[in-house]
Amino acid sequence: MTDLADNNLPTGVLCDSQMQVLIDAGNIAATNPILDGQIQPASLDLRLGTTAYRVRASFLTGKSATVTDRLSDFGMHEMDLTRGAVLEKGCVYVVPLMETLALPDGISGAASAKSSIGRLDLLTRVITDNGVEFDRVPDGYHGQLYVEICPRSFSVVARTGQMLNQIIFRVGKTVLSDEELHELHQTVPIVSGEPVISDGLGFSVNLKPASGDLVGYRAKPHTGVVDLDKLGHYDPAEFWEEIHTSEGRIILDPGAFYILVSREAITIPPNCAAEMAPYLAMVGEFRVHYAGFFDPGFGHSSDGIGSRGVLEVRCHEAPFVLEHGQIVGRLVYERMSQMPARLYGAALASNYQGQGLKLSKHFRSS
Repeated sequence: MTDLADNNLPTGVLCDSQMQVLIDAGNIAATNPILDGQIQPASLDLRLGTTAYRVRASFLTGKSATVTDRLSDFGMHEMDLTRGAVLEKGCVYVVPLMETLALPDGISGAASAKSSIGRLDLLTRVITDNGVEFDRVPDGYHGQLYVEICPRSFSVVARTGQMLNQIIFRVGKTVLSDEELHELHQTVPIVSGEPVISDGLGFSVNLKPASGDLVGYRAKPHTGVVDLDKLGHYDPAEFWEEIHTSEGRIILDPGAFYILVSREAITIPPNCAAEMAPYLAMVGEFRVHYAGFFDPGFGHSSDGIGSRGVLEVRCHEAPFVLEHGQIVGRLVYERMSQMPARLYGAALASNYQGQGLKLSKHFRSS
């Protein structure tokens, strides 16, 4: 097992066994023991603590303040999460997480919402004391982790111990250059068809399915509450409108939230991880809600087919025509520091391996 004490780690994203060393050394600690199920091939799931603080507005702490300082400025009231509490649509909450960090020099962190959380249009972002960016934990950070939660489409029931976010740990410059990405594709095809590579792997939207004309879902504006503990429970029709087209195009409504799917099938080889990122603001008045990291092994199988990427799309200022095959986002590939012991979709119970157009795991499959 790698010794992290000498900080002489290979450049890359830390894998499951390396994170376990950090846990054993106390660099990653928690108020409750960290569970084996939290440790993914290249990421660690983070758990909600016991209290949610309703705040007036989203905030970053800035270099001279802590989250506690900001809560005293902007806090409204506290909510006990131990028995579950409703986080209301359009409101902003801050929850101290169970996990704390004492990172060695040379190791930084990056957080993101888990896939199921992004598909519920829950804006969840990790913040730190003295932080100047969301979802970024600086090199050598010592302190508490917090998550800001803003339900955008549905009110939700949240509880202590639920895992809404995940974090990866990085050593050095982990991102593959475009040249390295081209070389990787020649060795292990990372996408079906010809790759579009520019600061990552571009991917496009599928609005011409192989069968039928269902191309996506749009969140309904007035719905019931989603209990985050209830899986396969809700009727999709109560929360989502189906989007059908036979023309290969749809018009996005301002402020609406859509679940769509990529045209390409994507593969993350075992020696890589990836992060979804926006493409270019100039291509249209919308954004892909980048809700997560792709662990090593996503879409990786002996048949080489890959898995589609589910797209969480929100339109901004004006109605926008989205066409089949239009590039809407990119995957930034990162090298692993070490090969993980387990891969996504192999030894792990993975909800979205081999996925197509799919809602979050809270909804019943049709």
